Amino acid sequence: MSRDDLPLVLGIETSCDETGAGLVRGCTLLGEDVASSVEQHARFGGVVPEVASRAHLEAMVPTVRRALDKAGAAPSDVDAVAVTAGPGLAGALLVGVSAAKAYAMALDVPLYGVNHLVGHVAVDQLEHGPLPKPAVALLVSGGHTSLLLVEDLATRVRSLGDTVDDAAGEAYDKVARLVGLPYPGGPPIDRAAREGDPEAIRFPRGKWGDGTYDFSFSGLKTAVARWVEDAGRTGEDLPVPDIAAGFQESVVDVLTRKAVDACVDNGVEHLVISGGVAANSRLRALAAERCAAAGVELRVPRPKLCTDNGAMIGALGAEVAAAGLPPSRLDLATDTSLPVELPLAP
Repeated sequence: MSRDDLPLVLGIETSCDETGAGLVRGCTLLGEDVASSVEQHARFGGVVPEVASRAHLEAMVPTVRRALDKAGAAPSDVDAVAVTAGPGLAGALLVGVSAAKAYAMALDVPLYGVNHLVGHVAVDQLEHGPLPKPAVALLVSGGHTSLLLVEDLATRVRSLGDTVDDAAGEAYDKVARLVGLPYPGGPPIDRAAREGDPEAIRFPRGKWGDGTYDFSFSGLKTAVARWVEDAGRTGEDLPVPDIAAGFQESVVDVLTRKAVDACVDNGVEHLVISGGVAANSRLRALAAERCAAAGVELRVPRPKLCTDNGAMIGALGAEVAAAGLPPSRLDLATDTSLPVELPLAP
């Protein structure tokens, strides 16, 4: 089948605070657009679900229109619509799924409700081509920290491990607030850490050697809070760069160690890292170093594709369509905790 014979898939993403739309054909991204409501949440120090849902309602049609314009496509060119059915915020998911149903009905094309987490893996294909089978995926974001064994994006994805408390991105946000850095906390901590000494303050490594692929960052967050409290009693200025560097080193040390271990233990030669925290410079550098030492090939999408976007949902929709799986029904329901083992929602 030639590239032009592949279906043009419109992907819609609204699981949290980004309204994303992307046009994908096979492994090629033709156009995409994202509208973020992060500034509306910043004064609250985190995402407010009701605010996010309202922002999705306002942004949906303009975002889809801009994505179509960037792709040089008309609505009538769309062959299928894919949408995040879960996991995510209930109200936010409902906006996206309702819009996707409307587009699918109006255009008389198939609808595919897909898994947000698997979409984060599928988006790598838009940058590096078809994903080798099998592969291990490390997903790191504000809401999720997971290790997956990916045998087939459309049909066979298995969870190896997950966070038992805070996600890594959530810990970044909370630590940033502790030391007076803005929300979201990932980028400012990454920048501050470049000026600090990662060995100046050694924070604990959660679930470091417990023999599982699970993660824990709640204890690390508490350790930083206690260190800040103790330092505050002296009246001295906080060494923010050193705190940021020590905290970040603890997070990426555990993430990369467990991810590489998962590859080696399962005889897998390819590791994909995605999700918003995958844009972190230290995570990318340490992962590259450890993968090279273990003989594992590392694949990390460019930062713009790591955060939530419609391109990743279009990419997974294209995989599902190519696999010949049946489309979702028009009474497709959302699922805030959709299991990763279901790339296509039931």
